[in-house]
Order: sequence, then C-alpha cells, then structure tokens
Amino acid sequence: MIPAGAPIDMTIKRLIPLLTEGDTIVDGGNSNYKDTLRRAALLKDKGINYIDVGTSGGIWGLTEGYSMMAGGESDAVEQLRPVLETLAPAPDLGWGRVGPSGSGHFVKMVHNGIEYGMMQAYAEGFAIMDKKDEFNLDLHRVAEIWRYGSVVRSWLLDLISEALAENPGLEGIAPFVEDSGEGRWTVTEAIDLNVAAPVITMSLLRRLLSREEEDYSDKLLAAMRNKFGGHKIKKEG
Repeated sequence: MIPAGAPIDMTIKRLIPLLTEGDTIVDGGNSNYKDTLRRAALLKDKGINYIDVGTSGGIWGLTEGYSMMAGGESDAVEQLRPVLETLAPAPDLGWGRVGPSGSGHFVKMVHNGIEYGMMQAYAEGFAIMDKKDEFNLDLHRVAEIWRYGSVVRSWLLDLISEALAENPGLEGIAPFVEDSGEGRWTVTEAIDLNVAAPVITMSLLRRLLSREEEDYSDKLLAAMRNKFGGHKIKKEG
C-alpha cells in the first residue's frame, strides 16, 4: 500500500507507460474516494482498470485476515478474486464488491468514522469507571468479563483488555490522539448529505481536544490505536 494523496498520483504516473489495455491497478490504502473517482476516470480513458479496495484489519490482518471492500467494474474485481480470497479471513467471508469505482474507499471511510465513535464510547466508559475511586475497580478484570456474553463485546474490547493487562494505569502514554483523515472526511460527507452524525462528529472533535488537555479516555484511545493498527504512541514527558 502507498500513503494516500500525492504519492499515489506519482506512482500511477510512473506505472501508466508500463501498462497495457486491460491491466489493473489496485489501491488498497485509505484514499479519499473523490480522488479515487478522478483516478479511475483518468485510467479508464487509457483502458486500465482502477480498483479501490478499502482494507481493514490493521496489523492483525496478516494472521487474522483482512476485511476488504472493493469498488470498480465487476469483471475487474472478479479477476482479483484469487488475491482477495487469499487475504480475507476466509475465501467466502470478509470481502466483496460493494459498488462502482470510489465505493470501496467511500465505504471504508464510513467504516473508520464508525470506528471513531465506538472507540470514543469505550474510552469514556472506562474513564468513568477509572474515576470511581470508592470501588477501586480492576478495569482489566471488567474488560475480561465484558468480553464474553456482553452486548458490548468486540475486537476493540479484546484490545482494551490486552492493553490494560500490559499497562493497567496507562503510564507513559500521553493523552494525545491522532486522526488519519477518514473521520474528517466522514463528517464532511455527512454534512454534504444532510445526515446528522453527532457521535462520529463529536468523537473526531474529542481527538482534536486531546491535543490540548490530559484525560484518561484519551490515553486509552491512544492505546487502542496502537493495538489494532500499530499506530505510534506519543510518550509523556
């Protein structure tokens, strides 16, 4: 995968002279779907397929398989079936064509917006429990209990449990939470479509606020991002 933005345009420019009609370029990164539409139109004029594959799974995808949302012409996506089946959790699970060019990255953008909201809800809930001094709650124990049978169980909760087992007090983690852009794009799209998305919007704003003040929930958000995606943690001090 290549970082979104100019690096992809530069790579496409270098690839075009090497490709022939019917060849396919796959963008498996987190590109803005509007850029994808532009690139797909450019390459279509040259007879080259451009397939956008929104990819989720983080650093765990290598062992657990990736969730892949493909956008593009049906025939071109079908040609990629052996690759997608190999990378997915199972040949018939976790991947599929979601629509025309741009739709794969659009769906992945919304996926990441939802992820922002889920992570923020977990972080706030654990922050509330952390503040309840009179109960002296073992938050790792709570996470372990919730992992089985609870309606809030999820892979993110598994990662919270792992993070708290390693560092119960989240010592050394600065309450500074990065954002990689997809949350901003999702909020902008919601505004353009007149769709109310308060949870996703506030979770994005909370990340921005984390860069101004210290908070337990921000530390846990940073720990979660490190666990599922290998994102760097900003150390305190």
